[in-house]
Amino acid sequence: MAIPKASQALSRFTVLDLTRVRSGPTCVRQLADWGANVVKIEMPPDEKGGDAPGGPREGSDFQNLHRNKRSMTLNLKSKEGRAAFLKMVKKGRRGRRELPARREAPAEIDYKDVKKINPRIVYGSISGFGQDGPYENRPGFDQIAQGMGGLMSITGLPGQGPVRVGIPVADLTAGLFCSIGILTALLERDKSKKGQHISTSLLQAQIFMLDFQAARWLVSKEVPKQAGQRPSDLDPTGVFKTTDGHINIATTGGAIWERFCKALGARQCSRNPQYTGAKARSENRKALNAEIDTYTQHKSSAEWIDIMNQAGVPAGPIYNIDQVFADPQVRHLGMAQNVKKRDKSTMQLVGQPIMMSRTKSKMAAPPPDMGQHTNEVLKEFGFSAKEIAALHKAKAV
Repeated sequence: MAIPKASQALSRFTVLDLTRVRSGPTCVRQLADWGANVVKIEMPPDEKGGDAPGGPREGSDFQNLHRNKRSMTLNLKSKEGRAAFLKMVKKGRRGRRELPARREAPAEIDYKDVKKINPRIVYGSISGFGQDGPYENRPGFDQIAQGMGGLMSITGLPGQGPVRVGIPVADLTAGLFCSIGILTALLERDKSKKGQHISTSLLQAQIFMLDFQAARWLVSKEVPKQAGQRPSDLDPTGVFKTTDGHINIATTGGAIWERFCKALGARQCSRNPQYTGAKARSENRKALNAEIDTYTQHKSSAEWIDIMNQAGVPAGPIYNIDQVFADPQVRHLGMAQNVKKRDKSTMQLVGQPIMMSRTKSKMAAPPPDMGQHTNEVLKEFGFSAKEIAALHKAKAV
């Protein structure tokens, strides 16, 4: 029986998901969460067993990446399995719209192979460094992309040395960009009636995410450095001590600076010529931040956050992850969503950050067991009972 739809937004599309690990599954999760019919194609288990790529199947990471999908097994290294996959692609010519998405698939199914069968197909792929060029065959990994993409050089305290970001940001953003590319190609196909190959890489995604830091070099030939907890061009902005911890405060202009000094109870700072104007505050950053700390250390984090926000000065707490999900605004946004597990118990996973007024997304189904929907999917794609039995006999599924 087909799983319930997460949304109606993409319900007319079918995705043949050959992805593994993180960036590819992140791409496909976006499509699944908006209702695409995602068929996760996995290699049949061997006698050795072992965990799925990306961690244990019942682990939190796998569960979060693979909700709202169905699973079938198919050995693409076998003649029978490859033929079965290409038959599934071909069926897209009779109404369905198949979107293969892959990264490090267990066997190579190239765009040229599927395009011959279904010219309307949209094919997404993610690599470490690009589909061609001098690094096309290098193995890719998130931390390598963080380093090569410049992120580690601008993260951390001044003089600290390279610092890795606490999430696999290159993996995640590559997945998101690939999903955007797929959706863009689908919109274009409505006019051209033709599919195309969408590709991105961890390196490209990481460089794009440098944003204004990359522009500082490209436009001004200025090499950004580590700025630590306080940005180098917005003073005073950063982390400040309180009686019970630390908070973030951001002053991003003259009007906010004046409001900040008043709320802090430090009007003399606004009149100090050393701090008059953004350039002066930046040049005297160290002394200014030290002076602010002498004020903020006399009240609690909650008190200062309330005072600053009432004064129109951006300020907020610095949470641990458990505190993030306890925050009333986070609860209101529904970022932790319930989903029923196969044993009928409930778990929570991270919800979509996008709101749509009509075609909303929801946690419709937990991640599937390996091959849970194999026979069901094959039947939907036109395989007869005899053909399905033959695939099982050949151990292709």
